[in-house]
Amino acid sequence: AIRLLDAIGRLWVLVETVGVGQVEVEIAGKADTTVVVVNPGWGDSVQANKAGLMEIADVFVINKADRKGVDETRRDLEQMLDLSDLPHEAWRPPIVPTIGSTGEGVEALWDVVQQHRAHISSTGELDRRRRFRLREELREIVARRLEQKAREICTGDRWDQLQDGVIERSLDPWSAADEMLKAVGA
Repeated sequence: AIRLLDAIGRLWVLVETVGVGQVEVEIAGKADTTVVVVNPGWGDSVQANKAGLMEIADVFVINKADRKGVDETRRDLEQMLDLSDLPHEAWRPPIVPTIGSTGEGVEALWDVVQQHRAHISSTGELDRRRRFRLREELREIVARRLEQKAREICTGDRWDQLQDGVIERSLDPWSAADEMLKAVGA
């Protein structure tokens, strides 16, 4: 969906995920700007580092900023940022407090997102990220097609003979694989 919206010229595509598991980290890798939203009292810095927040966040949001614990959460984030290796060419992820229920802070958040976009555009980071994503996308397409091709060639009498050779230990698996690949010109 992201590629489709990009292809039709949408300047901004917002993607929301529910957490910071492996899938969310992969989605962050497809974004120009990643905003990580936490709530007051969200947990400790060890958990955040385990989840990979420092590596994926371009902007931090402390939502529900009208609740107790905002200052402690900001302090925890600042400390983690101080200890992290920031890979974004001098961009330090800002911390923006918001109150989603009233909209307070949302305009400031939008300003920061636009500042980040301007920063990565001016430093060449935007182009680097997009080139990396396209390389990864092409690699994934090739891998899927090779896997499909492997399923197609791993059938028939020759395949059965090679499998039997491996099972009977008259042929090692690598030689059998090479034999199948030679048969299709790979």
